[in-house]
Amino acid sequence: MKNLEGAGEKQTSESVLYDDWMSDADALMWHIERDPLLRSTALSVWVLDQPPDRERMRATLERTLRNVPRLGQRVVEDPLGVAAPRWETDPLFDLGYHVRRLRVAGDGGMRELLDYAAPVGMQAFDKDRPLWELHCVEGMQGGRYGLVFKVHHAMSDGIGMVRMMSGMIETSREDEATARGARKRESRPVSFADGHDDPEPGGEIAHLGDAVMHRASVALERSRRAAAAFGRGISHFAGHPLSTAGDVVETLESLARLVRPVSEPMSPIWRRRSLGLRLDVLEFPLVDLKRATAAAGGTLNDVFVAAVAGGLSRYHMTVGRPARQLRMTMPINVRRGRKGAYAGNQFVPARFAVPMDVLDPRQRVRAIHDIVRSQRDEPALAFIEEISAAINVLGEAASTRVTGAMMKAVDFVTSDVAGPSFPIFMSGARIERMFPFGPTAGAAVNVTLFSYDGVVHIGINSNLGAVADGGLLRASLEESFAEVLGIR
Repeated sequence: MKNLEGAGEKQTSESVLYDDWMSDADALMWHIERDPLLRSTALSVWVLDQPPDRERMRATLERTLRNVPRLGQRVVEDPLGVAAPRWETDPLFDLGYHVRRLRVAGDGGMRELLDYAAPVGMQAFDKDRPLWELHCVEGMQGGRYGLVFKVHHAMSDGIGMVRMMSGMIETSREDEATARGARKRESRPVSFADGHDDPEPGGEIAHLGDAVMHRASVALERSRRAAAAFGRGISHFAGHPLSTAGDVVETLESLARLVRPVSEPMSPIWRRRSLGLRLDVLEFPLVDLKRATAAAGGTLNDVFVAAVAGGLSRYHMTVGRPARQLRMTMPINVRRGRKGAYAGNQFVPARFAVPMDVLDPRQRVRAIHDIVRSQRDEPALAFIEEISAAINVLGEAASTRVTGAMMKAVDFVTSDVAGPSFPIFMSGARIERMFPFGPTAGAAVNVTLFSYDGVVHIGINSNLGAVADGGLLRASLEESFAEVLGIR
């Protein structure tokens, strides 16, 4: 199978690492959901050119479930509170619960599919089951078929999700290996006995022992990293004491910026939050984005964020409440250098103010480039696990209040993920469109980009309590993207 990210690197299930325990950052993301406004539910909406073959699709799902153990695991809290939650195989796993089939209402167009997907994204997961759902939507216009993937962000980030789902897709309409597997498949329920079973639970004493050993290993690893950094610092300090002292001060200042509490959004109109969501989409040729990137002298992400910023600025000006700045959160991928660490979340959320008053699109791209580059260089980003661990120590109620106050003060979130650069198929059906919807998780808007087969697919997830006119928001973003992509 071709690599889904087009990077020439072959990924297999054996190269993916699945930790038994949540990281401190993932545990924090999980625990703060006691406030429903902070749910971290991610959606992906696909449009297929025809219904996939049912038998072949079931065989593919069963094979994927065996190759990707996380899809069959539920979250189990440490009963004694010693360690973070852990992932354990669901002994009552029921594929029929996770895969739902229905017919879309109305005319069966994209709007109807998105209106179905929105309440799916609003609903909380059953936390006693694996944290994913697949909704198969029939009755779309032109004989097309919709798929809505719902995944909890604690399972993985966008890049990890692409790799986790790679086993479900094919590179041709007639994938002979998969077809043969479907024809030979025995009719039997999915089980995880093929090397992915967890041992029988051994009671609280056994859990305590495991939790203590895990916490000790985490502490030992952090001590090892700190000692190595301290050793390098001592030797460096001997020759350059002022430089090293300056580095320490810079790191402390960076940590202060990262955890600095903020009480309210910068937007003069996006002050409220609700549990309601609206989904909208945009799409345009990837070549236009690349051309604008080359002309503006930034990166693809710079151009993307600049277009989003321009659209949000237009929205505020249109309703007569212009904003000078808005606060944005952007995930920074830290996978590089982490060998095999593809499962789980491998990003650090950077939070910073973005100017809304730079009207010239080229100048806006340059301003975004400088801001993002400075954020990527923040020393505090290397300490996200330690920061998360410190917040977790406060307990669920306090950590939810502390983290929630900061997340609800974010105006918008952006994220971009590179998808396959070639057409892909699912059980005989060609996937025509793939729209991503990242969680708002307290913010007013999340705008996520996913590139696929030469087309940029953009998902707009807006909180109904904040954004009064989702149609205007979409139109404002569409106009801004047209302006930025027109840079020559």
